[in-house]
Amino acid sequence: MDPSDQKHFTAVDYVIFAVLLAASMGIGLYHALSGGRQRTTQEFLMADRSMSCLPVSLSLIASFQSAVAIIGVPAEIYTHGTQYWFIGCAYFLGLLIPAHVFIPVLYKLRLSSTYEYLELRFSKAVRICGTLTFIFQTVVYMGVCVYTPAFALNAVTGFELWGAVLATGLACTLYTTMGGLKAVIWTDVFQTAVMFAGQLAVIVVGVNQTGGASEVWRKVWEGNRISALNLNPDPTERHTFWTLGVGGVFLMLSLYGVNQAQVQRYLSARTEKEAVRSCYMAFPSLQLSLALSCVMGLYANTLHFGCFPQMVIYFVMDMLEGFPGLPGLFVACLFSAALSTISSAFNSLATVTMEDLVKPHVPAMTEARATLVSKALAMSYGLLCLAMAYLTHLMDVSVLNVALKLFGMVGGPVLGLFCLGMFFPWANPTVINHLSLSFSKPSGLNRFYSLSYMWYSAFSCFAVILIGLIISFLTGEPILTVHVLSLFHNTFDF
Repeated sequence: MDPSDQKHFTAVDYVIFAVLLAASMGIGLYHALSGGRQRTTQEFLMADRSMSCLPVSLSLIASFQSAVAIIGVPAEIYTHGTQYWFIGCAYFLGLLIPAHVFIPVLYKLRLSSTYEYLELRFSKAVRICGTLTFIFQTVVYMGVCVYTPAFALNAVTGFELWGAVLATGLACTLYTTMGGLKAVIWTDVFQTAVMFAGQLAVIVVGVNQTGGASEVWRKVWEGNRISALNLNPDPTERHTFWTLGVGGVFLMLSLYGVNQAQVQRYLSARTEKEAVRSCYMAFPSLQLSLALSCVMGLYANTLHFGCFPQMVIYFVMDMLEGFPGLPGLFVACLFSAALSTISSAFNSLATVTMEDLVKPHVPAMTEARATLVSKALAMSYGLLCLAMAYLTHLMDVSVLNVALKLFGMVGGPVLGLFCLGMFFPWANPTVINHLSLSFSKPSGLNRFYSLSYMWYSAFSCFAVILIGLIISFLTGEPILTVHVLSLFHNTFDF
């Protein structure tokens, strides 16, 4: 971008951004000094299992609605039209199934780590495999989340790139380490409000500056940006109703059904009913968030900005330039999304590392020492996030595609393991060795590698189930944990 085209922050914009960081750290400090003062792992990692459905549902939204989505979705709509909007069809089953299948089983087991289920159902090796997979996925993704808004802001306004990365990463690390899961959830509530306010401000001003909603509609229609319902069944086509509406269901299940960051929120609810209700309450807010991001992309289209990764920030800064404070509000919206996502990552990473990798090897650890180690883990992952941001800096890719491909490739097989364990009683622990072997062999089918990235979760999930059932059948009788199996049967009245 030409330096002469750069936009500039006013003092009010800087103040709003600073208030966001200060308020987030203030919430963390409050929870560090109130209640049980984060002296137990149950309080630090699980919020004492005392949260109500409203903050849990807003936290579920904030964790999913990252800065990658706020930047990536409008850019997708701007570049390819409104086809991506159909992913909203996947949200219904993507939240309904977790509410009535995964939550009842996992909540009744009173777990801290989601992957403990895999040990109860299969073996310790499967549990470790699930944990390491989650750690890999989350560490890579949080680097993308913290770097993306800082890079876009730097390119458009000249805002110090690594200053923004450090401010975001360190502020998030501090309030997560001080206040634990309670601080993470309540800052998510605050940050969700900021996200919606920022997006609404852009749209309200956009309606006014482009001559009204009817004028916007006319321009995007004439520009052929409104996509028709594409029912092409070809799985290699990037976006169709089937890839988004059906493949998207499996993507949502891998996130809202078995991902530690989301499941940990369900498990922090004070009752199972509250956990289920939080899933239902997240649905309309996720639809609203998707709609706001898509509408922003349509508004950008009417003004014909160049197609580059920083397009969303440039469009917003250009449109809000005459409204002191509103550019700062949108940037606060963007960084709120980043903070909510990476704080969830820090806390969930600390939880699985503590529960799955540390405690089994140090069973005699005192509660005070375990809490201290958990806080140290959260801080360590915060610092690792900054290192991952630097690695992200070396890449030049579409952030939305990277995020969804990562969730599909990594989250899909884990979803398959949970489905294999819950729905197929005869599956046994032998499958894990054969699954690893199967996925390491290239097939040489070129068309297979052209599969739309929205099908990654579904394909890998079914591949795990199919291979797992075949291997279980060939290796004899299943090895089941009676308590887990009976719990699942009682939950669904089999």
